Amino acid sequence: MAANPCLFCRIASGEIPATVIFRGEGVTAFRDIAPQAPTHVLIIPDQHISGAAEVTGVHDEMVGRLVRVAAEIARQEGIAESGYRLIVNQGRDAGQSVPHLHVHLLGGAQLRVPLG
Repeated sequence: MAANPCLFCRIASGEIPATVIFRGEGVTAFRDIAPQAPTHVLIIPDQHISGAAEVTGVHDEMVGRLVRVAAEIARQEGIAESGYRLIVNQGRDAGQSVPHLHVHLLGGAQLRVPLG
């Protein structure tokens, strides 16, 4: 049996080390290795979903859980009051570099607007 080629699936399973700050309820959250803000956390479903375009009604609970966990982490990181950004990129043109659904939690500084 070949090893799972998905980087984020391997992080979720513990096969690849990461700075994990949340694990539970089918969700794993870890610090981005190339942070774009003082707080930059990736929140992923442990189940492989390649991206937002693959999300269907059966994923509604999981997607809600990703956002709830992001809000909990923002409170823990002390950025809930000042504000934070949640980003989901879909596809190469949007900057999705790992084909596994993930939410970027960015904060801890004034973030540039507009994006892109």
